Amino acid sequence: MFHYYRLTEDNRIMFGGYDAVYHYGSRIDPALEQAGTTHNTLAKHFFETFPQLEDVRFSHKWAGVIDTCTRFAAFWGTAYDGRVGYALGYTGLGVGATRFGAEVMLDQLAGVDTERTRLRMVREKPLPFPPEPARYAGITMTRWSLKNADQAGRRNLWLRSLDKLGLGFDS
Repeated sequence: MFHYYRLTEDNRIMFGGYDAVYHYGSRIDPALEQAGTTHNTLAKHFFETFPQLEDVRFSHKWAGVIDTCTRFAAFWGTAYDGRVGYALGYTGLGVGATRFGAEVMLDQLAGVDTERTRLRMVREKPLPFPPEPARYAGITMTRWSLKNADQAGRRNLWLRSLDKLGLGFDS
C-alpha cells in the first residue's frame, strides 16, 4: 500500500492512496465514490503522517475507480488501423509518466522504431484480469496481503508468487 501527497497551487495538501477498493464485477457507480471507511482510514493515516495538522479538516474527498492492469504500470497500443493511440493502466502513477506515454504513442502513430518503442513494457501487453469470481478473489487476496506486508514488513507467498509472475507491485 502507498500514499501520495503534494501541495496544491493554493497551498493546500492533496493526500491520497493506500486503499485500492474493488467492487465485484468491476462495478462503477458514483454512489460508491463516497466510501466512509476509505476516507476514515486515509484521514487516520494523514494525521499519523502530519500530527502537527491535527486541527485540519478536509474540504474534498473522492474514492472513485482508477485505471489499472495486472502489471500495475502503463501499456500502449494503437487501434483503428494505427490511427488512434492509447496508453492505459497507469494505476494512479500517470502524472509523472504521461509525457513519456505521449511520446510512445506519437512514435507508434508515426510507425517509427525508437528506443522507446523497443522497450519490453511497450512491446508487450499485460495479462488480462481473470473473470469473476476469480478476479474478486485475487484482488481481495492481494489487498489483504499488501496490508499485512505493510504491518509485518515482509511479503507473503501470494505476493512473492505474483512478483515471480510479473503481476505484483514489486515486479
